Amino acid sequence: MKHLILFVIKMYWNIIPAYKRKKCIFNKSCSIYVFETTQKDGFIKGLKAFQFRYKNCRGDFAIFKNPITNKIQMILPSQIIIEKEEIADRLINKSEMI
Repeated sequence: MKHLILFVIKMYWNIIPAYKRKKCIFNKSCSIYVFETTQKDGFIKGLKAFQFRYKNCRGDFAIFKNPITNKIQMILPSQIIIEKEEIADRLINKSEMI
């Protein structure tokens, strides 16, 4: 089953050119994240990685500067907070302009 997920992601990469894919809010794209997780940790972890990204790689996120640590962070729809290193650079640059 692990190889099925890897095959589907490779097909996605081959069929849909990078410029036509939806832009990910994460620094590491969803397909790369799921591919690497599946390859390293197996089918179940790959499915969980896909589920997490699918739930959180949508709108309803907020980028903010933490008033305590003064670091840029993002709160995801699932209410998980991630650090600047995990956030797509294009969103960091955009938030710093505001």
